[in-house]
Amino acid sequence: MANLMNEFPSIEIKQDEPLMHYTYTHTGGPADWLAFPKNVDEVKQLVDYARIHQVPLTVLGNASNLIVKDGGIEGLVLILTKMDAITVDHNEVTAQAGAAYIKTTEVARDHSLTGLEFAAGIPGSVGGAIFMNAGAYGGETKMVASSATVLFPDGKIKKLSNQELDFGYRHSSIQDSHGIVLDATFTLQAGDHDEIAAKMKELNERRAAKQPLDLPSCGSVFKRPQGYFAGKLIHDAGLQGYTAGGAQVSKKHAGFIVNIDHGTAADYVAVIHHVQATVKKKYGVALQTEVRIIGRN
Repeated sequence: MANLMNEFPSIEIKQDEPLMHYTYTHTGGPADWLAFPKNVDEVKQLVDYARIHQVPLTVLGNASNLIVKDGGIEGLVLILTKMDAITVDHNEVTAQAGAAYIKTTEVARDHSLTGLEFAAGIPGSVGGAIFMNAGAYGGETKMVASSATVLFPDGKIKKLSNQELDFGYRHSSIQDSHGIVLDATFTLQAGDHDEIAAKMKELNERRAAKQPLDLPSCGSVFKRPQGYFAGKLIHDAGLQGYTAGGAQVSKKHAGFIVNIDHGTAADYVAVIHHVQATVKKKYGVALQTEVRIIGRN
């Protein structure tokens, strides 16, 4: 592969860059090439290059609900956090894919728009929220996302409606089409600024009281199994505090795995497999991961 820094001198690109510097778990091996496009045109240039030269392409949002394996990621990795503009038009908030979901909720609040309060503490990006239909406290992205602009692997850009995004539990059509979310529009309702702010404060206080926000983690590790709560199953199985290497089932919230001492991705995966095997043996429930696990071993 040619030297991408020479191919795209106007784009910030790093070679053999450790992804542990960017993930919420503080784990992950190097990306062969890591690029930080600033706009849609730069994303399109990089995607076109990867397609033409058959370079593996991976897009990361805020790398919050993600485990990158210790072998890193082959080919070209895009991090879109430089694409973070947020605009408001009447009751619609449009945010670029790299904008923090939390920041988007704050902009909505500042414009007295209600509907996004549930996402006040979700640490991912807007692109990631669309990709996995992020949700919390009874709210889901599908309830407010009216459309998203998506760049498809063939280089075409299309605006998808809520229906075309085909949201499900921690799922959207983006996962199947391998498209890249460029921006999303949220249709909200006029509300009372102080009430919106109070609701966001309440949810953030509840989150801080229950979740291990003081330690690196990948957020909620497991999907909610039908008829159960993953955290309760893990708690009841006596797994809180279970440790492999530097990764541990949180003693504060059983649904989280935290990095307590220079844990590696392999440590995280070992804890996940042990939890899955134990819960399956004790309760007959197969826990499915919500966190994405990607990269080379």
